[in-house]
Amino acid sequence: MRKIVSLLCAAGCVAALSVPALAAGPTVRVADDYFKAKTVRITKGSTVTWKWVGSDDHQIAGRGFRSRLRASGTYRHKFTKHGTFRYICTVHVEQGMKGTVIVR
Repeated sequence: MRKIVSLLCAAGCVAALSVPALAAGPTVRVADDYFKAKTVRITKGSTVTWKWVGSDDHQIAGRGFRSRLRASGTYRHKFTKHGTFRYICTVHVEQGMKGTVIVR
């Protein structure tokens, strides 16, 4: 009985650790005047995370997704359709803050 309980606990731990790894996708850094990486390639169903690393306010906006205006934190969006999704920072688009998510 102890072996069965131990095996079940081990299997549960492995499954719990695997779920975040499967859900994880690329992270785009949102700096004061640029995105790093400007283009990310993902598979359908993956999530992209934008992480604010500068001090300015930014708002990410693309077809079907939009973050709130903020100066810190993260924003995540799960892409459920194939295609090319272009996005901008609505505050700094004139400075060239544009990016692309390619979903295969």
